[in-house]
Amino acid sequence: MLKVHELSKNYGKKQVLNHVSFEIHKGEIVGLVGENGAGKSTLLHILATLQKQSSGHFTIDGQPDKNLRHIRKQIGFAPQEIALWEDFTVKENMKFFEKLSWKRVSDETLKALCEAMHLHVWDTLVRSLSGGMKRKLNMAISLIHDPPILLLDEPTVGIDLKSKKEIANYLTHVSSANDKTILYISHDMDEITSMCDRVISIGDDPFYEQILTQAGMEVTKLNNSRD
Repeated sequence: MLKVHELSKNYGKKQVLNHVSFEIHKGEIVGLVGENGAGKSTLLHILATLQKQSSGHFTIDGQPDKNLRHIRKQIGFAPQEIALWEDFTVKENMKFFEKLSWKRVSDETLKALCEAMHLHVWDTLVRSLSGGMKRKLNMAISLIHDPPILLLDEPTVGIDLKSKKEIANYLTHVSSANDKTILYISHDMDEITSMCDRVISIGDDPFYEQILTQAGMEVTKLNNSRD
């Protein structure tokens, strides 16, 4: 489904990713862990085609990353930063982003998507929502065009336990029911162990790898040694 080969990223003389390679198969939920600054978010931004790698390449269903139109249709990306129109309602946000998406979707389908994520505030202004509800809306927007691959950058950071559980349950359901492939960044190891099929560890600090291995998780350590 997703194959990454020898991907590197430099910002001037600073190397963030160094010849990273891995594969993720259809329907898998794969955790991506590592210390701050290890390159996790940079990797997701490259896969979402929001940044360009310095070298290396990736494919989705055999299509190369140079085929931007195809790649972008296949990917839903929820960044860590919440990107919503605060003075719009939930409905208005969903309709606005639907107009920008690859797929035309009815209001009824958009509302059903929100309700499946326990976001029952269709006519409420976003600025009055809790942090957990904003996180759910941020993720719902990434799902409007029904992408087969989700790239999620700490989608539950800073929210309450109930919202975390609801998001995790929804993602587990859509992965198993619809064969969605999910690459999921989190620093919450309970979240990773309960939801993910396996884990990719990036960076120099063995802390996360050791914890997850002890918890019985399959962990792939990426060779990302930087000069």
